[in-house]
Amino acid sequence: MDVDLPKEEEYNKKNKMARYIGPKSKIARKFGEPVFGSDKSFEKRNYPPGQHGNNKRRGKKSEYSIQLMEKQKAKYTYGILEKQFRIIFNKASRSKGVTGEVLLQLCESRLDNIVYRLGISPSRSGARQLVSHGHIVVNDKVVNIPSFHVKPGDKVGVRLKSKSIYSIQESLQKNSSVYEWLTWDETNLIGTLVSIPERIQIPENIKEQLIVELYSK
Repeated sequence: MDVDLPKEEEYNKKNKMARYIGPKSKIARKFGEPVFGSDKSFEKRNYPPGQHGNNKRRGKKSEYSIQLMEKQKAKYTYGILEKQFRIIFNKASRSKGVTGEVLLQLCESRLDNIVYRLGISPSRSGARQLVSHGHIVVNDKVVNIPSFHVKPGDKVGVRLKSKSIYSIQESLQKNSSVYEWLTWDETNLIGTLVSIPERIQIPENIKEQLIVELYSK
């Protein structure tokens, strides 16, 4: 999978901070899982929001609503706006391979996601902020576009003058995640994208085929 996202990058330059900033726990409860990452509030109330909470009777959802919710879950999980997400889907549908799998691979290859996976930030939103503020380098060059497409062999690290930032140090110390498709040089704070992850290597609980069916209508 070797695709570029020039249009998406141009869009992000104008909309870097256009992200969901509402009550995250409420959204997580809607999907029944912590789509924004670790969430103590969600753990205490992991049932749908609403006046009657877990006791509310909920009717059978239509096929469309199920597909739509899966797309929304993916967008919230990766922090991607609708226009951006559609661009990524169109790229995936035109590339070789299974469209749904390629869609997730493109999401995983975004710079903000790689920064998050490497443990430089405990959340994707935090990773986007680090990238936007110029704290991250790709192949020794500062890249401040969260949607930048990282390719196999690219080295992603913390900018020299940013290595002492407390939030980065704290996140790396607490990080215990290991991914077969990423390597990490703890001494130099540099990670390498070894390969594009296979679907089985992507831990997100997203039913990508439902998204493909929704966009195919």
